[in-house]
Amino acid sequence: MIQLSDVSLRRGPEPLIENANLSIFPGDKLGIVGRNGSGKSSLLALLQGELHADKGDVSLPPNLRISAVAQSLPAGPRAVVDYVIDGDQNLRAVERQLAEAHARDDGLAQARLLHDLEVLGGYTARSRAAAILDGLGFDAARIDQPLDEFSGGMRMRVSLARALMCPADLLILDEPTNHLDLDAVVWLETWLCAFRGTLLLVSHDREFLDAIVSRIVQLSARALRVWSGNYSQFESAEVEERRRSTSLAARQQVRIRQVQAFVDRFRAQATKARQVQSRIKWLDKLPAIAAARNEHSIEWDFAAPRKLPQPLLTIDRAKCGYPDRPVLSGVSMTIGTHERIGVLGRNGAGKSTLMRLLAGELGPAAGEMTRAPDLEVGFFAQMELEQLDANATAIEELTRRGGSEAAAWSEQQKRDHLGRFGFSGDRAFDSTRNFSGGERARLTLSILVARRPNMLLLDEPTNHLDIEMRASLLFALQTFAGAVIVVSHDRALLRSICDRLLLVEQGRVSDFDGDLDDYARYLSAPRAVEARAADSSVDRREQRRREAEARNRLSGVRRQLQDTEQRLNDALTKRAALDAELADDGFYASASVARQQATLQDRARLQKDIEALENQWLEISERLAEQQQR
Repeated sequence: MIQLSDVSLRRGPEPLIENANLSIFPGDKLGIVGRNGSGKSSLLALLQGELHADKGDVSLPPNLRISAVAQSLPAGPRAVVDYVIDGDQNLRAVERQLAEAHARDDGLAQARLLHDLEVLGGYTARSRAAAILDGLGFDAARIDQPLDEFSGGMRMRVSLARALMCPADLLILDEPTNHLDLDAVVWLETWLCAFRGTLLLVSHDREFLDAIVSRIVQLSARALRVWSGNYSQFESAEVEERRRSTSLAARQQVRIRQVQAFVDRFRAQATKARQVQSRIKWLDKLPAIAAARNEHSIEWDFAAPRKLPQPLLTIDRAKCGYPDRPVLSGVSMTIGTHERIGVLGRNGAGKSTLMRLLAGELGPAAGEMTRAPDLEVGFFAQMELEQLDANATAIEELTRRGGSEAAAWSEQQKRDHLGRFGFSGDRAFDSTRNFSGGERARLTLSILVARRPNMLLLDEPTNHLDIEMRASLLFALQTFAGAVIVVSHDRALLRSICDRLLLVEQGRVSDFDGDLDDYARYLSAPRAVEARAADSSVDRREQRRREAEARNRLSGVRRQLQDTEQRLNDALTKRAALDAELADDGFYASASVARQQATLQDRARLQKDIEALENQWLEISERLAEQQQR
């Protein structure tokens, strides 16, 4: 059993947890919940020995095998499948000893080690690692490729696969679904339900928690509290307790007013002195029962679109993708004003390509696409978070990227708008470099809706958002007047928002006849397995030729990106020099009017060049990310 006794933990000057007690039994599956910054990750680090308690005791069983996802991204020439198997350190140690015994020609040691290898599952290690990688969305043909050939998101999946591969008594997972698509989330959920060890799971995915955990550990107001049941049961119990606490606090306030009135009335009367003093002491000792407040409620507000043309977008037999290889073909659909569409499909099937086609960032190579003249698209993708200027404040970013209407708002209107997304008070003037991932996502959404789009395209919008923020997004989308098309692994969001599901599979886009439960069953059906196998059952020679071509294309794109970065840096340096010259009062005193005008014109031309280079850099970066995922 793992035991925390009167544990206090602080990070910096402020305490995160005070006087916490927790018992974790073998086979427990605990969900750890709390607002961002409440101390969830610190609690996990404490149990892993990475942090030490400032007070109290942490007791762990001897020889406890702990597995967790590494904080740093894996890199290097190591093959993906070998890196995953490396997670089983005991197995790798036996393999090394076996190789040494073979080199010594020690038959007795070899026999003993071969037995150990069999007990540790060494003969099935590769197939087990391949199965985990397949479940997390890796193409079977690519698991022998080096880590360096994969994007950051895919390498995060490799780290997760390595943690799952490691035999563990205690498995610790901190937001494991953030970089997964829905298919991988469904697979991981099944895997964790079958896991026989102890599990500590931090997640903001309520359905994921509901399916897996049997107890909830809540971190709130520096306290740690354990609730029986899954997340939905915890939420219901907490709401009921908050209701009772609010009622009790109201009754207590009535009693306090009555007692205080007695004290005020009879304080000066000697005959009542004893009763007055008694009541004063009662008031002093009275424990405060504060009415529980909903500390996380932020009411997001998506302004109504300016116009709602019908239909918004029509696509007829479109083909799109890359010049040498179409990703999708035969795409036909009509997007109406009030559509609520969820996009399903395996990693790499083309969901992001479809979203880019709908956003107008990618034109059809064949077929037709007709956009309504008044179509206004709001496209939220993970790349949008990277476009925030780290040196700018939230209000400056809203002004710069929120559209002409937002730019014309008064400062108070901008602050009111940002306040509805959690940036109240002086927070609107904080630099975005200090924002967490969740805050950057909220700021990006606030900027996007300020443009008043009539079609929202949301590609994994809930990454970095906690459960409460996800609920705020859900309610805002339910009342949004325009169309919503969403790619998400958050089933609670999909169930609540979408009344139509599209399946992207084998280069085609079709309506999925069923709900998300049907989709989970579909993923485990033989036809889905066969479809995945068909995607990777190409001739090996042809596969090697394609891989070589892909590497060459990747190198070319990387060179383009480096060249663009260099040109952008040169332009930024020149702009800084011009800005310094224009900011110098002596320049206006000594330079002629013609020189001043020429300098201003040079600065304007340079600014246009910079904007063009930034757009080019973003386009190339996105192309590079897509090719790395292929």
